[in-house]
Amino acid sequence: MNFFFIQDHQSRYRYFSSEPPKLIEVRLSKPKRAWELAKKKLMLLPQRTLRQEQAFERAIIHGGKPLRILHAAGVGEEEIRDRFTAFLRKQRASHVAVLVGEAILVPISGVVALLPGPNIAFYALALLMITQWLAFRGIQRTLQAEYDFVPDERFSAWEKAVQAGDEGKFPVILQSIEAEHGLKDLRKILWPGKRVRNP
Repeated sequence: MNFFFIQDHQSRYRYFSSEPPKLIEVRLSKPKRAWELAKKKLMLLPQRTLRQEQAFERAIIHGGKPLRILHAAGVGEEEIRDRFTAFLRKQRASHVAVLVGEAILVPISGVVALLPGPNIAFYALALLMITQWLAFRGIQRTLQAEYDFVPDERFSAWEKAVQAGDEGKFPVILQSIEAEHGLKDLRKILWPGKRVRNP
């Protein structure tokens, strides 16, 4: 499995893995219909958010091998290592704040259970908390892991086009990256809101 640490169209770093997004696994039979609806709602999160959370989670199961992280060529290993560590620390603080907020909201959403019908709000929030918690654990694991930073010329071309503001090159570069690394819907992570037409 490869991990990617790349700037998006706004020069903000995005982190994701080569694995596509997946439904979270929750094995509870009683409120199965509500869980299924909540899982579908979770999949409606923006792809860059969902893929990042699941990339963090995948670090938990990655094992003892160094994480293989692809990044733009031209950035020295020490610099990319510093940027990645700062990114992870910022994400850890953000996840703690969100988990605290969600912990406050869960009892409130539980009150909605008094209304007829499945309590989708509670289950959706619970799934979001599970996702955030797994991501937080993955961030902790990633901070302690070893990395193999691998520069990639295609990502360099992408970041140069971003810095130059040359959106005309974006579709071709994104398609090249997708083809090389077996990725799908990369534009949803690096250039959301834009339709990529075949050149």
